[in-house]
This record gives sequence, structure tokens and C-alpha cells, in this order.
Amino acid sequence: MRETDMADTRSLLSIIQSIPSPKADPFKQWLAKVGYERIQEINDPAQSIERARENWQKIGRSEKWIQQRMTGQETRNKLTDYWKDAGIKEQDEFALLTNIIHQEWTGLTVQKHKNLKGLKTQNLRDHMSEAELIFTALAKLSTRQIAESDKA
Repeated sequence: MRETDMADTRSLLSIIQSIPSPKADPFKQWLAKVGYERIQEINDPAQSIERARENWQKIGRSEKWIQQRMTGQETRNKLTDYWKDAGIKEQDEFALLTNIIHQEWTGLTVQKHKNLKGLKTQNLRDHMSEAELIFTALAKLSTRQIAESDKA
């Protein structure tokens, strides 16, 4: 109804960094801490895996769930690596293929599944049950194996 200035996350963080106010200092310190942690993770990727594990533990995920989530991510990475080698480059192509696989085992598109769980921007896999994680990983593993055997 009215014109408003807008900014994406990156722009908003840049604006905050430029605010010369003591009230902005805690946020600036937090940004510096997060930036430092990210640099550490680039130098030692195992730290990001450990940080993810700690974050999942903080929200009450079991060790079994965490292991399944991490295994599922590895399976997903192998599938997307195969797709990249096969010439898939665009993000929307990855999303389309992922959606087809997801719909085959759930009967739902990814978006409908997110809506069913009441999710907006969150990662669907972070809100799956142990069984859903297993089925998702199995669907992606079997897709990759079929594609490799058929040289798809």
C-alpha cells in the first residue's frame, strides 16, 4: 500500500555495520564473531560439521537423528555431484529433479510437504522424522544408482 525501502540480508548487514551508534555495537560484535567462525570453518571444514551437530543437539535432536541427517546430506551431495557431472548446472534444474524424487516417495511436492509441516523458509530435512530422513536418503541413493547404471 505504500512505498518502502527494502534490503536483502547482505545489504541489511552492511547497513548495520555502518551505523555509528553504541547500541549497534553488540550486533557488530556478533557479526565479527560469526565472520571469524566462518573463516575457521573454511580453514577446517570439520568445524562446520561439529557446529551443525551441536546446533541439532541444542534443539533436542537425538544422536540417531543427527547421524541420519548427516548421512542423508552425504547421499544428497553424491547425487548432486552426479548431476553436475551429467551437465545439470542451473539451481532450478536441481530443484525440479529433487521435487520429482520427493514426490515419488511422499506423494507430495517439496512445497506441499513444507506447508503440511507449517514451514516457511526452514529446511524441510531439518524438520523430518527419522523415518522421513531414511526414506529421503533411500530415494536419493536409488536415484543415483539407477542413473549411474543407465548412464542417464
